[in-house]
Amino acid sequence: MKKLTLLIIEDEEAIRDMLRFSLSNSEFNLIDAENTSKAMRILSQHTPDLIILDWMLPDMSGIDFIKQIKKQEILNEIPIIMLTAKAEEDNKIMGLMVGADDYITKPFSPNELSARIRTVLRRGLIKSPSDEVRLDELCINTNKCSVSIRSSVLKLTPIEYRLLYFFVLHPDKIYSRDQLINYIWGRNAYIDERTIDVQIKRLRCKLEPHGYHERIRTVRNAGYIFNRNDHVKAK
Repeated sequence: MKKLTLLIIEDEEAIRDMLRFSLSNSEFNLIDAENTSKAMRILSQHTPDLIILDWMLPDMSGIDFIKQIKKQEILNEIPIIMLTAKAEEDNKIMGLMVGADDYITKPFSPNELSARIRTVLRRGLIKSPSDEVRLDELCINTNKCSVSIRSSVLKLTPIEYRLLYFFVLHPDKIYSRDQLINYIWGRNAYIDERTIDVQIKRLRCKLEPHGYHERIRTVRNAGYIFNRNDHVKAK
């Protein structure tokens, strides 16, 4: 089986060493850079299967680095997982909005990162150079923070938009209400779990005229799952 190539952009040598030690050598080829300048030199010669990117770097922030490579046609579809010590909701959303596929907050478990890598590489979402994420006929424009299905633009609240964007980026995996609160509002938010039920009910209502409401499925005693394919009916 062909090894996957990961580019790790992280200025802390201890974290780079830990990742080299913990990620399977039989599964991944690892290339690392301590700053974005070196990373760009590497990217001029190699196209990795995935980038693991630190938020805070000495020469350029991870956010600005993402914006830079998303402008380059040969690089803009490389999946990116951000490493960040910033757990606030706005920072998480910012990372996703500019084009990160996932994020993991320091300190983190190498096993969790490995699982996130596999999940991101399985998604198969189509990202275009025009800041769009597409899933069949559903299109999310991350630059305008807008959602359309076919030719219809959905009028979503900011929370509904974040929920849908999160679901589309994380299909076919069950998330508990508490996990959704952490991802959408942040770990320090005091949100009743039933708030998630209300928000998802409203989101489903707006998706229903277009047939996408059935992809958000309630899993009894577990939470919710968003189905990449439309053949699984909601319960």
